[in-house]
This record gives sequence, C-alpha cells and structure tokens, in this order.
Amino acid sequence: MAIKLKPVDVLVIGLGAAGGVAVLPLAKAGLKVAALEAGTWLDPRSFRPDEINNNIRGWPSSVQKANLEIPTVRRSADSPILPRAKVHAMMNAVGGSTMHYWAQSWRLNPWDFKPHTNARNRYGVNSIPKGSTLEDWPLNYNDLEPYYDLVEHEIGVSGNAGNIQGKIDPNGNVYEGPRRRDYPMPALRATGLSDLMADAAKKLGWKSFRPPAAINSQEYKGRPGCVYHGYCSRGGCHIQAKNSTAVTTIPEALKTKNLTIFDRAQATRIEAGPDGRVTGVHYVRDGKSYFQPASVVLVGSYTYENVRLLLLSKSKPYPNGLSNNHGQVGKHYFGHWVSYSNGGVLGLFPFDLNVWYGTPAQGITVDDWADDNYDHTGLGFIGGSNLNVINEMHPIQAASMDTFGTAPNWGAKWKAFVHQNASRWTAAHVQTSTFPYADTYLDLDPTVRDPLGDPVCRITAGSQENEMRAIEFAQNKMEQWYLAAGAIKVVKRPMLPPGVSTHAYGGTRMGDNKETNVVNGWGFSHEAPNLGILGASVMGTSGARNPTLTVQALSWRSAEHLVKNWKTISS
Repeated sequence: MAIKLKPVDVLVIGLGAAGGVAVLPLAKAGLKVAALEAGTWLDPRSFRPDEINNNIRGWPSSVQKANLEIPTVRRSADSPILPRAKVHAMMNAVGGSTMHYWAQSWRLNPWDFKPHTNARNRYGVNSIPKGSTLEDWPLNYNDLEPYYDLVEHEIGVSGNAGNIQGKIDPNGNVYEGPRRRDYPMPALRATGLSDLMADAAKKLGWKSFRPPAAINSQEYKGRPGCVYHGYCSRGGCHIQAKNSTAVTTIPEALKTKNLTIFDRAQATRIEAGPDGRVTGVHYVRDGKSYFQPASVVLVGSYTYENVRLLLLSKSKPYPNGLSNNHGQVGKHYFGHWVSYSNGGVLGLFPFDLNVWYGTPAQGITVDDWADDNYDHTGLGFIGGSNLNVINEMHPIQAASMDTFGTAPNWGAKWKAFVHQNASRWTAAHVQTSTFPYADTYLDLDPTVRDPLGDPVCRITAGSQENEMRAIEFAQNKMEQWYLAAGAIKVVKRPMLPPGVSTHAYGGTRMGDNKETNVVNGWGFSHEAPNLGILGASVMGTSGARNPTLTVQALSWRSAEHLVKNWKTISS
C-alpha cells in the first residue's frame, strides 16, 4: 500500500535540464513544489579526471536507473531487436545530464520553427521529405527569444553574439536570429586548434566562430571561470564552472523554501481521475511506495522516460496511456544521430594539435551550411549541418583512433602509428537537422523489462534519406575545411540508421492540432489539462545544434505560463 503524502501545488518529475529550470519560476511565484529525482546530489569532491570511470563505465554508476532501462532498438516493425548499449545517453542525478554534458548552449535558428512552411515556400511542396510527419512549431523564434535570454543569464552562458537587435558582429554567428543583448560572459578562450581551423575557414570564405557554452569563461555569480583541465566530456566539474542546473537554478529555487526535493525517487505511474485530470504520481524510494498528490504534474525527464511513463500510466480515461487517446504518445520521434564515430569526420595532420586539455565546447564552428543558410535547390534535402570541430581528447579515445587507411588495426605497426599520431588527429561533428517520420517511433518493449518489472522503451527506427543526403553534403564540406587547414588524411565515418541518441526528440510533440500532437504550444496536454510536459520530447524539429538551451527556454516559458494561468490550469 502506497504511503499518501501531503498534497502540493506542482509535482515535477526529473531535475535535469528541463525540470531543474522550471522549478525556479514556480518556486519564486510562491507555489509549493515537490520534485522527484531518480538520482541524487553528486559531491564535486568525488569528480575525477578518469576516462574509464566517466566515459567507459558511465559515471556516476553503471547501476544507475538509466543504465538499467536502456531502450531497445529495431530497424522496422518486422525486425529483431539489436544488441543494446551498456551505457545510457542520460544521467540520473540532481542536475541530470547537465552534470556530464558538453554544455553547448545553442539557440535554434528562426528557420527551425517554421521548416514546413519555409521549405515549401522556397523549394516547393515536393521538398518535404517523403514519409515525414513534419509540422511547423506552434510558436516562432520571437516567442522564445525572451526565454533564451532569461536562461542564458540565469544559468550563465559564455559566447560572442553575432546579431544584437539586427547589428551584426562578424566575430559571432552572423546567421543567428536577433537577440536583445550579448551573452553574460565572453566566449571560452581559443586554442591552437580553433585558431588553425578559423584561419582555414577564412581562406575558404566561410564564417567561423567559437560556440556558446554554459561554462564560465570568468567568475560568474560566485562561481569561478573554467580552468580548462579537461575531462569535461561525460565528467562533472569539480570547481562548478560548468553551469549545471544543480549549481544554478535548483539552489536558487531551494532558497525560496517552496521546493522540496525527493532524491532516489523513481516515478512509476501518473494517476488520473475519472474526469481525465491528473491527481498525482506514484513513486518508489528506498524500497517503499509513495503517492504524491498534486494539483499540476510536470513531466521533465529525458525523452525516452517521458514517453515511457505516459504509456505506463494507463487508466479508465486513458486506456492506452496518459494523454494518448489520439495515439500520439511516442510518435514523431527523432534524434541527432551524428557523433565523431557515427557520421562524423576525422582529420589527420602532420603536426601535433595539443588537444589534451580543455573542453569540447571550446571548439570552432561554421554555420554556413546549417539550416537554410544556403540555397538547397537540386540538392535533394532540406535542413543543414553545423560543422563543429571539437577540442578535448583522452588517452583511451586517442589510442582507439582510426588508422586512416595507412596502418593495420593491431600489432607493432599499429602501435607505431598510434605513438606517432595520437595527438595529430581531431574529430568533427556534422550535426544535422533531423525531422520526424511515420516509421520512426517509440513504444513499450513487449519482453525487455527494468528491475521493477516494467517494460523499457522501444525504438523503431526507419530510414531517413533526407538526413543521409544532408550529412553526406556536410561531410564533403568538412573534408574541404580540414584539407584547407593542412590535414593530410580525412576519414568520413559511415552514417548508421537511427537508434538511441544523446539528443532525442519528439514522442510528446507540441502543436495546435490535438489529432497530431500531445501538448499545446505552452507544453500542456491537449487531453489532461493539468499535465505539462517539459524537455526535448515536445520539440518538432531539432535544428542543426544541441537542444539543451531550447529545452530550458521552453521549460521556463511553460512554468511562467502555469504561474500566470494557475487558477485555470490547476482547477
């Protein structure tokens, strides 16, 4: 029998990038907020520069909840399940994956919010990819810009603005949408590699810039600037210069005394009453079952867990899962499939690059081929790619390097090759716009279960010809950039079909049409009016860049909407 707790105004599930931001405006407004987090607080004194611990074993623990429920993947509805990875893309902790992410903090391009209309108007109705369920977002860049600005200054983002109220700065991203003011901190410092690639881009006539990052380039709000010691990839920052929600918005929300955090708490079901409104959440903590009543529930987990929890939460009003009477939960799933080892591009140079220190967010970027910044006529795809050369390298990663067709993959000749070239190669992500398709979706696996006996999420991943063409185009541009910088060998990694992604989107998409979307333009369910969804699962397109800042801006916007419309939504 579940222990019933005292009701709260708002219950937030997940304290990562999304939930960890939403709790601040809610708590500041005076609402009583309870937050469930499957992980716990992590002690910065325990963070260590350890590639095995962080990147191989999946810090903080190989037995954390996420690693025990990794989604299964199949290529079609008739295909068998593929072998599963051992480490999940997400992390359970107060702060969630913002504890171990690269902290790249991008705004979407204005084009990304209306891709269906924009592509059709410029290239014709046949430009929309075959089989795609693409829709325009129910909001535009100008609607979200104030929240981008709020989060950049509340969290702390370093960068160089390229467009302040229409005034263009060539040192920033000249393709970005207009912003009201500059970043609160200057960009992270340049490196020898970023200078090398910037010079090459200039020779090509391309406009390179240093990317924005939620990492302090100088002291900010009492926390020090980055010391560039490395091990930022899948690692925590022991000096708290990486601006996780665990050191920014969550502590600020706790100061109000209106936020209560239940860590090590795994949400299992969201309960709904006969009228279809949600009434609270069941969860397990330290082996005991609890029920937390709430006037409003906000689901702010990773995309896979958002979808899984809704599908598991069946009731008389929702026999197919919460907010799923229109069959849209799990639909319109997609992700960024490119990493340096999957669809990325590698460059080998005849000299050392000194990539052993710093952070991937210190890289160098070109957006000339992103979004719709160039004419796509006759190319056979829409959308584009952000070319981003990354900086950080670790010993095991370096020793696992590609031999660029000049040495075997084992033996004395391999050892000699690695010894000479381990610090002479680097990788680039060609992060590409991705879109939803009817044959790519999420549901519950019928046989694979987690330790509580619940089904894990299952990914059915169809082919994506539009994205494949876009990636191939971008790889060719990246090869051109590397060669201009002096590379002697370039390898373009093959692009694998979709699967589990570090940037997973969709499954609870937002839109005005309840027949094709789960939530409205404010992130609240079309079917259960006091249920809100936070995170990338509400996004309808990805853009050619990381989702975190957009996730956080949307979360702040949803929370603010809830505060302003409290009586209507909560009762």
